[in-house]
Amino acid sequence: MKNKIPSLKITPETLYTSRRRFIKSALKTTAASFLLASCSPKTNHDDQVETIDSLVDDQGFPATSVEDIISYTNYYEFSTGKTQSTKLAEAFITSPWAVNVDGYVNNPRVFDIDEIKNLFEQEERIYRMRCVEAWSMVIPWVGFPLKKLLDIVEPTSDAKYVRFETLYDTEQMPGQNNPSYPWPYIEGLRMDEAMHDLTLLSTGIYGKDLTPQNGAPIRLVVPWKYGFKSIKSIVRIDLVAEMPTSLWMAVGPTEYGFYANVNPTVDHPRWSQATERRIGQSGRFNTQLFNGYGEEVAYLYEGMDLKTSF
Repeated sequence: MKNKIPSLKITPETLYTSRRRFIKSALKTTAASFLLASCSPKTNHDDQVETIDSLVDDQGFPATSVEDIISYTNYYEFSTGKTQSTKLAEAFITSPWAVNVDGYVNNPRVFDIDEIKNLFEQEERIYRMRCVEAWSMVIPWVGFPLKKLLDIVEPTSDAKYVRFETLYDTEQMPGQNNPSYPWPYIEGLRMDEAMHDLTLLSTGIYGKDLTPQNGAPIRLVVPWKYGFKSIKSIVRIDLVAEMPTSLWMAVGPTEYGFYANVNPTVDHPRWSQATERRIGQSGRFNTQLFNGYGEEVAYLYEGMDLKTSF
């Protein structure tokens, strides 16, 4: 089947360590076919955990264990705690699910989640994920470039930004009963950021569907930005002319900017961003500008003061 997810267990390590070179040479066309051709049908999580040492990102950092990824999360729609969302999201309904894409487009459309999985080739990419709280993971995502979906709806010249919206359902998501936050969760990207090949709509991790606590059934992944930009459980994507005000911009405008690019030289008002704690590993790592993806994305911000446009 077109959307079959390959096994990470037998994926050659060299494929992942050369990811950066691969992206540079084949951004637009060959990533999915090359990745999928090298793999076979998926295995269970236990098998994948046993081979975790062979899964590395483009800088050679090992993938975070699946247990840590699915048990240590930020998902305020369920809980402000790191571990509580796993239990609270157990019964979260992810099918049927629809994503409404509208705004300044020629072809507004509603995509069913099953249609999305069949319409777009599902790739595997191992990305670093850096939280604004100064912890990080290395995650084997399954998904496809957001650009592919946007190309179908055909943005018009008036579309300058992409606005994303999470499901609002206080019965399923008890954290949304917290009046401290202006629900639903909103995020946004500039059009050139949204159309970049590194920007994914993710439907899975470790070769399986996303778990509810990780943003099922579909979420955004923008690896050079802090994790809160990667909005979960998306139900609406609007192409708009004005910069969207995200939930975190509304809550703390002096702490959370629109761009939220990972930058070790711009501290959070309450802590340093110079280093990070890698979940599942000891010690601390030096944080990299753009989370280490500067070679691919720095050109997007030429001429900008990254300390002002944080």
